[in-house]
Amino acid sequence: MEAGGLPLELWRVILAYLHLPDLGRCSLVCKAWYELILSLDSTRWRQLCLGCTECRHPNWPNQPDVEPESWREAFKQHYLASKTWTKNALDLDSSVCFSLFRRRRERRTLSVGPGHEFDSLGSALAMASLYDRIVLFPGVYEEQGEIVLKVPVEIVGHGKLGEVALLASIDQHCSTTRLCNLVFMPAWFSPFMFKVCNDHYSTNHLQCAYCVPGIYFTAIIKTTSGHVQFDNCNFENGHIQVHGPGTCQVKFCTFKNTHVFLHNVPLCVLENCEFVGSENNSVTVEGHPSADKNWAYKYLLGLIKSSPSVLPTEDPDSLMSLDLESRDQAWSPRTCDIVIEGSQSPTSPASSSPKPGSKAGSQEAEVGSDGERVAQTPDSSDGGLSPSGEDEDEDQLTYRLSYQVRGPRPVLGGSFLGPPLPGASIQLPSCLVLNSLQQELQKDKEAMALASSIQGCLIRKCLFRDGKGGVFVCSYGRAKMEGNIFRNLTYAVRCIHNSKIVMLRNDVHRCRAAGIFLRLEGGGLIAGNNIYHNAEAGVDIRKKSNPLILCNQIHHGLRSGIVVLGNGKGIIRNNQIFSNKEAGIYILYHGNPVVSGNHIFKGRAAGIAVNENGKGLITENVIRENQWGGVDIRRGGVPVLRSNLICFGYSDGVVVGDEGKGLIEGNTIYANKGCGVWMMSSSLPHVSSNHVSYNGLYGVAVFSQKDGSGEFPGGHGAQENFSEDGDAILWETELEKDDDPLRRPVTTALVESNSINHNGASGLYVQSSEALHIVTNVIHANGDRGITVAQSGQLTRVANNSISCNRQSGVKVEAQCKVELRGNGIYDNRGHGIITKGDSTVVIENDIIGNRGSGLQLLPRSDTKVIKNRIHSFRAYGIAVRGRAKALVQENIIFQGKTNKTIFQQISNNRDCVMQNNKFLVFKKKSDTWRLVNPPARPHLDNSLRGPSAAHGGQKVTAMATRITARVEGGYHSNRSIFCTIL
Repeated sequence: MEAGGLPLELWRVILAYLHLPDLGRCSLVCKAWYELILSLDSTRWRQLCLGCTECRHPNWPNQPDVEPESWREAFKQHYLASKTWTKNALDLDSSVCFSLFRRRRERRTLSVGPGHEFDSLGSALAMASLYDRIVLFPGVYEEQGEIVLKVPVEIVGHGKLGEVALLASIDQHCSTTRLCNLVFMPAWFSPFMFKVCNDHYSTNHLQCAYCVPGIYFTAIIKTTSGHVQFDNCNFENGHIQVHGPGTCQVKFCTFKNTHVFLHNVPLCVLENCEFVGSENNSVTVEGHPSADKNWAYKYLLGLIKSSPSVLPTEDPDSLMSLDLESRDQAWSPRTCDIVIEGSQSPTSPASSSPKPGSKAGSQEAEVGSDGERVAQTPDSSDGGLSPSGEDEDEDQLTYRLSYQVRGPRPVLGGSFLGPPLPGASIQLPSCLVLNSLQQELQKDKEAMALASSIQGCLIRKCLFRDGKGGVFVCSYGRAKMEGNIFRNLTYAVRCIHNSKIVMLRNDVHRCRAAGIFLRLEGGGLIAGNNIYHNAEAGVDIRKKSNPLILCNQIHHGLRSGIVVLGNGKGIIRNNQIFSNKEAGIYILYHGNPVVSGNHIFKGRAAGIAVNENGKGLITENVIRENQWGGVDIRRGGVPVLRSNLICFGYSDGVVVGDEGKGLIEGNTIYANKGCGVWMMSSSLPHVSSNHVSYNGLYGVAVFSQKDGSGEFPGGHGAQENFSEDGDAILWETELEKDDDPLRRPVTTALVESNSINHNGASGLYVQSSEALHIVTNVIHANGDRGITVAQSGQLTRVANNSISCNRQSGVKVEAQCKVELRGNGIYDNRGHGIITKGDSTVVIENDIIGNRGSGLQLLPRSDTKVIKNRIHSFRAYGIAVRGRAKALVQENIIFQGKTNKTIFQQISNNRDCVMQNNKFLVFKKKSDTWRLVNPPARPHLDNSLRGPSAAHGGQKVTAMATRITARVEGGYHSNRSIFCTIL
């Protein structure tokens, strides 16, 4: 484009010499000139913006090295803001005769300083008229008395900031005032002296949190009904007080040990300010915003809405391709992938470490030292056919067992069904991918309304540093904070006593206590913030506070990421919480938040800890790579843990410690180096419908020792408890009525309807002195036994489970255990079907089919009742008795084993082994076929055996042994009922 025959570049050079009024006139010439003026953004507009003595760099003080998107827009916003204080100026009639020609009276400029019109500010104010401009030339101005502003005036310092110092106490009685380019310091006297009160929650006095008796503040500025505006000023060791319906606008100011107190203000704006070295709170917002609004309210509101917002506008599609590993140290909290690190997976059955004393994962002997028969063939084992045929010729097969195992469908789809591969990237399902803040706000209308609300005090793009407190909101106060930095403070933000805060895109770090503290029913929205390196919790929620915590990064804290206690509540959603020294989220003392859709990872303790009667609804979180348990529940904690992915932890997936309770339902617990679920003394959890797979040790381990004398295998003891300020007695722990329909009383620990497969050691290990129910689980292809009961002081009930393809026996019961096995299907395990040493074992109505060792082996000194079972062993005996075992064997059906090996032997000298009414099936021809039809193959899941959560959990365990085909070469055996065999 050329204007007037000159090149565009030359026009830009010429226009660079014009001042603002001339640029405005040139832009009105034509469209070409208008576009030419707009093109001067990085040249002339930048010069005008930086050369204005009434403002500083648009991104000062947080990012002074970053240029704004538009210098012209930044200059325009400041210019409009600087005129706000004059919006209620009256148009004066110059003459009655010329009523049609109205004009504004010319503003006078009054000069104050040596050699000028006035010697002092007081004398100039005495002569000032409405909206006059008073210019203070360089010097120090100390007023001996209180300055009362009775007419609207503008007081401006001449020259550079710092050359004009004003020592005064000012009381504003007029409708509006503007002060610019001044340094304020307190006078030697002041009528506004306030003692800082010890009563933190009184509404009758000026107050500060953590107040110290005997400290006084000097009020530099006080206004009760008008509007005061500060531009480019410094305040030192003073106090600014604004009462509603008064309003305040502060831009580009520095506050050194100066406190801003806002009481019942309908709207105040603090922008691009720096607060340094405060001895108490830098800003206090007290009281509900006044319903009585002054004239400046609507102008301030319009100015705020027209200025650029810090709300995110990024394209969510651009975030989907980024993986989480590259963001652990960055502030861009969206992810879709999990990358598995390490040279070898620690969780496959072949490489995992079994429990001490076992031989899982190694080449096993044909007969173990305890009589357990194990296979020597490689792992089989996911298919529908028995692995027994892998090492034998088809003609030598006695039985081929075909069956299908169906567990509860994993809530996360198929990504976590196979073993973890080193370096592989696992795609998360869409329900667990973090949304951007904009996406969350669009979904949640209430959160969007909070984010868009403007009420009380707006603090934007400010820096709070090197002091005691940042922002204190109390007594129904309202405050909104956008794009601020809080660093090196005792705390950043405190919100108490029914107050509400909105925090968007702030940076909170290196606080000496908690970063954000909510107490006494505080609430609001905390969204899109970066909260890190704080000495206490990043966010601390107590005493019925109920905030919405959304899309934040909370990381590298020296304690926990988020703490909820003392009946605190809140919604914690879609955050990244990582690399904290203690628990990512810590719930205790009746805290009861809703925790959903978060990524909690790489913590140095547990991902989520629920302790000291804590509650909480914890759903659809990704909890990974934490040093302790992914979720740790102790001391009366009773959360609902549902539909979470808990994976790649360096310890256990879920730990239920001393007196822990709760509902653990529908979670995928995958590839943790310890156990999938670890339950300890006196805990009563309900573990239901979880997918527990590829963990390094046990799938589910129960170590319940009331006397505390038991030693836990695998190095697991009572882990170090989390700590928090003060003792339990200090907290307000008033009990609320527990009417949560998600929780129901559980008097016995329950493991129900889980899929427990491919874990490194036993699928389920029990060493307990308390009652336990193990019902309707699929326990499949684990690296050791399916179920090991090492200790059972009270009855352990194992009912309607499918136990298949495990590396050793299906079930083993150690000495002095009380176990009932009823209605289980025990198929195709590489050792014996059931081994028992127990002194009170009941085996009733089970299908024990196709196992490599004996179907049922009774070891010396065991006391067992074997009633109405269907038993088949591929190569060994149906039931084998070793030594002097006490047994009642009654009404069982036994199938013939391997060719030329008998399935029973009369025992003449064992009077403790009673055999009654048993039936033996042998086959004369290869074509003979027998089906499990009356009843069908176990386990059976009728309504009486389903727990209350079974209907809720969707698909439950089903296992079907569909066909047994017999091909034998032998004669018909005796019909005698004695069939026990001594090996």
